[in-house]
Amino acid sequence: MVAAASLVVTAGAVAGVLAAFGDRRADEAAPPEVSASPRLAPLPAVPPPSAPVTAGSASPSPSPSARRTQSPAPSRTDTKRERTGAVSGRLYRHPDSQVLAWVRSHSGDPRHAVIASRIAEQPAAVWFADYAPDTVTARVAAVTSGGAALGRVPVVVPYAIPGRDCGGHSQGGAPDLDAYDAWIDRFAAGLGSGEVIVVLEPDSVAQTECLSAGDRAGRFASLARAGRVLKSANPRARVYFDAGHSGWNPPATQAAWLRQAGAASPESSDGVFSNVSNFHTTADEVAYDRRVLDALGGPAGLGAVIDTSRNGNGAPADGEWCDPSGRRLGRTPTLSTGESRIDAYLWVKLPGESDGCKGRPGTFTASYAYDLASS
Repeated sequence: MVAAASLVVTAGAVAGVLAAFGDRRADEAAPPEVSASPRLAPLPAVPPPSAPVTAGSASPSPSPSARRTQSPAPSRTDTKRERTGAVSGRLYRHPDSQVLAWVRSHSGDPRHAVIASRIAEQPAAVWFADYAPDTVTARVAAVTSGGAALGRVPVVVPYAIPGRDCGGHSQGGAPDLDAYDAWIDRFAAGLGSGEVIVVLEPDSVAQTECLSAGDRAGRFASLARAGRVLKSANPRARVYFDAGHSGWNPPATQAAWLRQAGAASPESSDGVFSNVSNFHTTADEVAYDRRVLDALGGPAGLGAVIDTSRNGNGAPADGEWCDPSGRRLGRTPTLSTGESRIDAYLWVKLPGESDGCKGRPGTFTASYAYDLASS
């Protein structure tokens, strides 16, 4: 992404935000109580020209301005300390999502079977994109306890860093870093004691060139603190930091920023995530993430997770990032990738939640979902 998470709609705030758009189209689902995955701001979609549902928020979409060049990956620094084993088991499908709301209310729609079987049945991340400190603990706990009750692993996305998306489509979040630190404390209090994957702040590292050196240092300090707080609250939590995607920053540049943000420290991090709300192929992301990890250094066990929700056909050649045509679903979510250093393929951006071109930003749009699922 070069910009990053596009529009974000979050739990609790969803109804009020969407109400401002007027009556819903029949093609769109009413937002659930959880936040929908925000739409990450526009980043480039292809390497040369390329570019988040909470109990939770709507899934964001990437911003479009990514760098085209990549530098060779430096050799990885060996370290003696390794993290604990990667998460195992099966991923959790939260029962409150926009796609499930649509499926429940459109049983007679001719697209129902395809959307229900190919999208609604898959586990997806739950976004927390609204700054609502009084309710965030309970909402996170609802997701993590639901996963624990079924013996499944939930994926949660805290998305409230101040200045997110450089003031673009997905602007918002906490009013300042002190408020963000306090919000993260409350978020962490809801993690419980079971296994959980935390995709920490999409675009927060890759999209920092808009910040002054001082503001960047402040953000990185808060991210490092967030990782420590999350892992201290639940030692079984796996926390992953923002690596952008293979069409954005060179691996060495991304790794240098990630190191400043605490991603190489076992007290804060289990590795990196990439391709959130973007379309780059899994093969490209695997290669890119390994280069970032090599350049990052840190414990030998650091790994990566990849958003494969919409990357079945790869990124559009023209760099389009907003609901581009001709895309399709990528690999189904799994914790068993068969690839070294790749811990999971996840659906972080829920397929069918629009970037804002085929539907209202952050809303589930059946026609878009059907196109992705039937391609």
